[in-house]
Amino acid sequence: MDPFQRRKLGRSDVMLPQFGFGGAPLGDLFTKVSDADAEATLSAAWDAGVRYYDTAPWYGRGQSEHRIGRALYSRPRNEVIISTKVGRILRAPANPDTFDTGMWAGGLSFDIEWNYSYDGIMRAYEDSLQRLGMNRIDILIIHDLDWWHHQTDAKVNAYLSQLATSGFRALEELKAHGLIGAIGAGVNELRTIPAYLDMVDLDFFMLALRYTLGEQDTLDRELPMCAERGVGFIVAGVFSSGIYATGPIEGAKYNYADASPEELERARRIEAVCKSYGVPLASVALQFPLHHPLAAAVIPGGFRPEHVTSNLELFRQEIPDGLWSDLKSEGLIRSDAPTP
Repeated sequence: MDPFQRRKLGRSDVMLPQFGFGGAPLGDLFTKVSDADAEATLSAAWDAGVRYYDTAPWYGRGQSEHRIGRALYSRPRNEVIISTKVGRILRAPANPDTFDTGMWAGGLSFDIEWNYSYDGIMRAYEDSLQRLGMNRIDILIIHDLDWWHHQTDAKVNAYLSQLATSGFRALEELKAHGLIGAIGAGVNELRTIPAYLDMVDLDFFMLALRYTLGEQDTLDRELPMCAERGVGFIVAGVFSSGIYATGPIEGAKYNYADASPEELERARRIEAVCKSYGVPLASVALQFPLHHPLAAAVIPGGFRPEHVTSNLELFRQEIPDGLWSDLKSEGLIRSDAPTP
């Protein structure tokens, strides 16, 4: 596949390269990344032709946006496509000396405030402009409004109501004034998609882990609903957080947890089919989602230059049609999954 072929992003006019850079690792996700490594990684991505970069205030509590902004703010703005997210506002913590950054191995010492209101979304947007050092953002994504993060129906429904009655107006105004080009929502759980589609008019979803070699349940209900409305998607977590990049090795991760014996066995069988064609498992993982007609891009991350160059090489790997047929005949991907 050509990593820089452009695809229309859902109902928007944004044309995305089908390979982008995911900025979560530059927020020190599980691994602390030096500024030098972050700068070298982003320089390698730019030099290799990568022009779409995804980030969020949550990634390293501002760290990822700062790093991506420093690397890109002086580049030709008409060549760069930036997506970031709203729903969290960063604030100074009450006790800076004892502050715990939580899941981030490093990052910045800022506390978060959940806020999906008109004022909250406008504040988050303006704050992101400052961290990025840019005066516009191309794509804005509603972040983590789901049960995974908020746990109870009461909290999720309260935030959904806040978004529907207040916050979404901010997103519509930003788009109407040309300050963003597309409105999306991040999805960690299947039931989130119908909840959004029944409530607001989105251009696309960013599917985190939800349409990969390891999981295609969105084909049952969610993606047909999107197709009816012309809503596209971007795929994050294309390697299922590890196993489809590393292979089924000891300690391999699947959706941010240790892979179960069943998940390891399934990955082994998929890898065996790939090896029979001389194709790396990771190449198949990167290219699989993009055969769906609603898909616009995949956004693998990285925190060293070689991560970017390796992913691009894997993305360009030619994959015989027979490999996809064998995966289907052995029941390793769904028979109704779009493939060549």
